[in-house]
Amino acid sequence: MYYSLAEIFAIGIGPSSSHTVGPMKAANRFVRNLSTNINKISKVDVYLYGSLALTGIGHGTLNAIVYGLLGFEADKIDLTQNYIEKIINQRELLLDGKQSIPFDMDKNFILEKNTFLKEHSNGMKFVAYNSSDEIVLEETYFSIGGGTIARIDEMSQKNERKPLDVPYQFSSFQELREICETNNMTIRDVVLANEYSIQSKEETISYIRKIVEIMQDNIDKGVKTDGVLPGSIKLQRKAPSMYRNLQQRFENNVDDALYILDWVNLWAFAVAEENAAGGKIITAPTMGSAGIIPAVIRYYQRFAHKKAYNDLEADITFITTAAAICCLYRSNASISGAEVGCQGEVGVACSMAAGALTAVIGGNINQIENAAEIGMEHNLGLTCDPIKGLVQIPCIERNAMAAIKAVNASRLSVRGTGQYKVSLDSIIKTMYETGIQLNSDYKETSLGGLAKNVVC
Repeated sequence: MYYSLAEIFAIGIGPSSSHTVGPMKAANRFVRNLSTNINKISKVDVYLYGSLALTGIGHGTLNAIVYGLLGFEADKIDLTQNYIEKIINQRELLLDGKQSIPFDMDKNFILEKNTFLKEHSNGMKFVAYNSSDEIVLEETYFSIGGGTIARIDEMSQKNERKPLDVPYQFSSFQELREICETNNMTIRDVVLANEYSIQSKEETISYIRKIVEIMQDNIDKGVKTDGVLPGSIKLQRKAPSMYRNLQQRFENNVDDALYILDWVNLWAFAVAEENAAGGKIITAPTMGSAGIIPAVIRYYQRFAHKKAYNDLEADITFITTAAAICCLYRSNASISGAEVGCQGEVGVACSMAAGALTAVIGGNINQIENAAEIGMEHNLGLTCDPIKGLVQIPCIERNAMAAIKAVNASRLSVRGTGQYKVSLDSIIKTMYETGIQLNSDYKETSLGGLAKNVVC
């Protein structure tokens, strides 16, 4: 099933698409649904369940929900205004910017850490009361991956999503291949044709420019911003020192055959650290994996893309190809770490980046599929076990490792014979089956793995 570019590459607030972007959207939708009843509201309680309850504090879920209750959207909020600090100090909240209510972060958020709702592990409930303590509106939402949300009555439709009205629907790579071959189109052509049926060509290209610009701004900011990341780990940012070291080596003409890899590592670190700091980030396809695609984009811009492309054309090819690959994972598996582990986030981003890079450097459709498959194959079973629920350890390093894997997967595919045994469709099926069978301790709960065995 086709997902639009805006659904796949969404603008949000870090550090987690499932834990910040989705909950912020849910809270915003809830206050919108209050409509004319908003002036009757005197209290709002928010219940967090499962993974949101277990890792929500570290993932910034509470803050994101407050932004949503205030009526903000991610691409419009001014994070310099210190909204959270004001609410903590004043213990009141301006609901949707209209109705002032008492609000205590310690009391109005209820963390149900032992309760996992059957529909999805990322559950949240909003309850609004009037002055007589009567419920005016109660709604339960789920954050199902990549910033996408569904109300409880919509969850049964999760796999019955109403298709977008686009000319080319596909739910497998085989179907996508057949569309390309029948119509003499590239994957880029298919995605652009679909996007042009949703919005104008000018709007589509403008959006691609915008998301690539934000990604690259994240790199530029991340390599220059020293300091300690938020949270109890007190993790020192590494990107600035990595950058200074690389600059020094360049100025001293240090001979190093793996020099380019250091740059890719740096760029992935820079974005992942900006995400961990709660910056404005692009889901690619999630926040936890947001450093991989920007790093690979900067890699081909600096080192690898064909002369036949200018930078914009290369970016369009990359983003559209990556989006098509992501559609397949969203249709047939999951991009939620709480549902299938980190293979659904870092693994999917690696697969997207590998296939998209292959398209940019001139690979054919077989090589694109092979690269995307390799990118996921070597992330199968990757667990989601963030220490203290923070999107920092091992998340930041995983972004760098996966960016390198994506580059290598692309190189393996274009240097190969074009013959391969494992299809992308089969690896997506395998990833989903693997994720479903993972113990819940390894699905963004911080109950197992590194989160259990490493003391910080």
